[in-house]
Amino acid sequence: MSRGRAFVLGATGQIGRATVGALAQDGWEVTAASRGGGRDSGWDAGVRDVALDREEAGALEAALGDGCDVLVDMVAFGRDHAAQLIGLADRVGSAVVVSSGGVYEDGRGRSFDTQEQLDGFPEFPVPIPETHRTLAPGDTTYGTRKVRLEQELLASGDAWPVTLLRAGAVHGEYCRTPRELYFVKRVLDGRRRRVLAYGGASRFHPVHVSNVAELIRLAALRPGSRVLNSADPQAPTVAEIGVAVDEVLGVETETVLIDGAPPEGVIGSTPWSGARPVVYDMSAAERELGYRPVTGYAESLHRTVEWLAGQLDGRDWTEAFPKMAANYGEALFDYAAEDAWLEKHGHGA
Repeated sequence: MSRGRAFVLGATGQIGRATVGALAQDGWEVTAASRGGGRDSGWDAGVRDVALDREEAGALEAALGDGCDVLVDMVAFGRDHAAQLIGLADRVGSAVVVSSGGVYEDGRGRSFDTQEQLDGFPEFPVPIPETHRTLAPGDTTYGTRKVRLEQELLASGDAWPVTLLRAGAVHGEYCRTPRELYFVKRVLDGRRRRVLAYGGASRFHPVHVSNVAELIRLAALRPGSRVLNSADPQAPTVAEIGVAVDEVLGVETETVLIDGAPPEGVIGSTPWSGARPVVYDMSAAERELGYRPVTGYAESLHRTVEWLAGQLDGRDWTEAFPKMAANYGEALFDYAAEDAWLEKHGHGA
């Protein structure tokens, strides 16, 4: 028996692939929409895929036809997308929209949008509840646009139920900016020594795509107007992540720990590095949706590492992951600078 019709926007993205699969397996009739169209090889044959550019006037309305029971949006930002979704309320039973943990700000007004985060993340409570203060809504940055989206969608009230999911550091296959690349590439390049700032104790709470998909599945079954965090059951330290990657690849790497911030340039800095932890409270999702995680961080890592190794095979990392290169630059793998610092401080080969 069908649970109803589900329409997924951003279906061939990282979270979208897992979500389409989870909804189809749960009995939904799924339409998978993405700008380039296409489908994932793991999807059920009953999934209908369509090519759709939501920015084209009338395209989304036409693709929806007479509507759906739940619309899942992976790629919404800002006031325009909020207005677009609200304009569809008469033909959509409920919505589930992916937001970001980047909407929070600390007591000093620092967030992931501000340059101050470079001294090691904003200072948040551990864990961060959904009631914690957020950025002011705006139209210029990633975080402020997500807040604008959230506020305008929630203003529609219970008449049109919308669940907003504030995702942590998303990981898994098909990621365009995979943080695990930092460790995987080093191992594949034969590096057996790594440097970690902040004593290797940095924590930036991850969430696997299958855990986001599970939250979406549950929210589709229990429509409501709510905001929920989305994160894994564990928030491992960066040192623990490095060890977990080593275990998957069957190697041992010596870790050189630095107390405090990177001493020179980005020596010891990783995509997780910060002086203060970022950990999300998942109790509301457990209470409101009966959520239980599908996987933990270490358990999910084998497939991620295998996928990363395959993407790197025969290609420069900047070609395989251009968005990662744009975000972090060549310094992410500046082995010469790293070796010079190690030699200078008595950690030579």
